[in-house]
Amino acid sequence: MNGPAALRLNKSNMQTPIALAAPARSWLALVFVLHALLGANLGLSVDEAHYALYAVHPALSYFDHPPLVGWVQWPLVALDAPTVLLRLIPGLLWLGTMLLVYRLALRLCAQSALQLQAAWWSLVALLLAPLMHILGIGLLPDTLLMFLSAALMLQTLRLLEPRHADSPAQWLLLGALLGLAGLSKYTAIFSAAAVALCLLHGHGLALLRKPWLWVATLLALAMVSPVLVWNLQNHWVSFAYQTQHGAGGDWRGLHVLRFVLVQLLAFGPLLCWGASGLRGVAPAERLLVLFFLIPFAVLAALSGGGTSLPHWTAPAWVALAPFAGMGLAQSVARGKAYAVRVLVVLQGLACVALPAIMLSAGMPFMAGKTASAESTDAPNPFADLHGWDQAGERARQLAAQHALDAVAVQNWTLASRIGWYARPLKVHVLEDRFDQFDLWAGKLAPGGSALLVDWSQLPYETPLGAHGFAQCTILDRLNVQRLGYDLAHFDFYACSGWSGAPEPRLQSAAAQKAAGAASLP
Repeated sequence: MNGPAALRLNKSNMQTPIALAAPARSWLALVFVLHALLGANLGLSVDEAHYALYAVHPALSYFDHPPLVGWVQWPLVALDAPTVLLRLIPGLLWLGTMLLVYRLALRLCAQSALQLQAAWWSLVALLLAPLMHILGIGLLPDTLLMFLSAALMLQTLRLLEPRHADSPAQWLLLGALLGLAGLSKYTAIFSAAAVALCLLHGHGLALLRKPWLWVATLLALAMVSPVLVWNLQNHWVSFAYQTQHGAGGDWRGLHVLRFVLVQLLAFGPLLCWGASGLRGVAPAERLLVLFFLIPFAVLAALSGGGTSLPHWTAPAWVALAPFAGMGLAQSVARGKAYAVRVLVVLQGLACVALPAIMLSAGMPFMAGKTASAESTDAPNPFADLHGWDQAGERARQLAAQHALDAVAVQNWTLASRIGWYARPLKVHVLEDRFDQFDLWAGKLAPGGSALLVDWSQLPYETPLGAHGFAQCTILDRLNVQRLGYDLAHFDFYACSGWSGAPEPRLQSAAAQKAAGAASLP
């Protein structure tokens, strides 16, 4: 990745680039194809499967998120499209995000002699952000929101220009983008706040006298109204869940420090050049950095309670990328390129290593890594991506053979994969909590029967007695291997006489060892 991407320019307006040159196009096309190939060889993750099930159950909204992540998949899911086609959606959103960031960098750095270099480096910074590639393979609400955040930044920049300030079409487009963002994820409120502050700073109180501002606001509210209607119909359960989820536990500064370190590893230090790049942007446009500052600051604060996940900040880092491009271009132009080159190499290696680990499921380095009652260690995170399609197929076969119409699991994180791959079987989560699966399938009725599925990466004791079933008979064990190593196994039980009082307990390490050595009858 040496040198800026050249552009063909419209001769009538040398500030209006109309196309990427071959080097940038080649890199983006290559990575897009690699995303597609990787996605075709990996199963759906926990979250991906959960949001794919949104498309199986179309609704105005859902327990934990607004509906757009399900709506965009619905046509392909209705056609029973394979995973490789479903994953073209995040791939195209990733590609669109990259193109928008490139365009933003050109606009923000239009008065700089380093305009083209800044646009190129903004691409490099995102191409070398490891977690961005996960979002380019798997469709999450954040994949949608990072694209829409970049589009909102560009639209805000347009509306700061006098020639667009009174354009009905531009205001309507802003309203539509805000509506789509609100349908993507609740944290879109941070982008909306950045839009409002930037426009108010640029136009002053005269902004409030623009009638099309209010039309755009009404359009955005109308578009997000399905979320409000669904919550009204469901006792505001989604808002209550998100409020509780965001509050987390006791606030600790150590959690914030860990959050920052994880962010640097997940997205790479190159994007941090955005702080120095601000000086290369026109003062009137520097406030667009609020698209980064507001969400990042709020999520960092929430991380003190232990609730922030690394990918939640992806839209914020996307917003910082144009400024980072300017900062990196300035560093290289001043002969301070050594640190940049070192980071390019290190982050490039990380971006190569991550898909390799995903494909191998961490074998052999994570062989034998599981959760247990004695340990707080998480199971092998890369095992999530392998074997669930086989387990779903086997679950359907066994359910049909034993006249069972539902599958049961003892942890909600197990429900999404088995629910997706074993569809149309219902999935009951045997926990004393309320979640989306209760809305879809309800609680398993006392006295009921189900096909119980247990996964060795997160193994639970077989639920029997007062807090389980009256009887469970093991039917089969499905072994999953990767690169010749045992990765995990699934146990399938025919269970009947459910007590209605769940109390799931993880297996002890000794019980896991005994279960692993036991042979099936």
